[in-house]
Amino acid sequence: MGALLLLPAVGFVLALTLALVYSAVMPPSTLMLGRWVTLQPVNWDPVPLSAIAPALTQAVIASEDQRFCLDHGVDFGAIREVVEDEDSPNRGASTIAMQTVKNVFLWPGRSYIRKAIEIPLALTLDTLWGKRRMMEIYLNVAEWGDGIYGAQAASRHWFGKDASRLNRGEAALLAAVLPNPITRSAGRPSPGVRRRAARIQGLMGQVDGLTGCLRR
Repeated sequence: MGALLLLPAVGFVLALTLALVYSAVMPPSTLMLGRWVTLQPVNWDPVPLSAIAPALTQAVIASEDQRFCLDHGVDFGAIREVVEDEDSPNRGASTIAMQTVKNVFLWPGRSYIRKAIEIPLALTLDTLWGKRRMMEIYLNVAEWGDGIYGAQAASRHWFGKDASRLNRGEAALLAAVLPNPITRSAGRPSPGVRRRAARIQGLMGQVDGLTGCLRR
């Protein structure tokens, strides 16, 4: 029992050590590592945030975490809402920082042990990396199809262009499939994905003033 209680602390320390390296080196995601280990193909071409169209950062903030520039990696208000109301529309309450931590350091699925590592690590890395680096890593490790990781690979695969040339509509489509990129396609969007993308595109102009933390 004592050893089990130590697992979150040990995991946090190991992740923090790697995080110092990832301040300068673009990390792969744990899903990518799993594919490499099992000899499955990985389509990944990491690029700096400056090589990704601002429309995509606006789209993912509008869709995933509208308080990205305002929170400190964890939205405790949304978490409290989930705890108090299981039918809350914010069910999950996962910020971009929390999703980045999960993608880079942790495993899929839900567990108390994972959350015990994820929440303090998101708070720590929000300070250690800063908002711009957090977004840069998030957009480079997000999954956008079977074996397709990062904005550059996704943009080239689905739209035949570099991520720097994405327009608002394409950016909204990429953001729209993030909840389930295996069953949803940005290049061949279903009516449901198109509706979601349209809602995201409508929100993008409203969040423009909430992206100041990404500007140099």
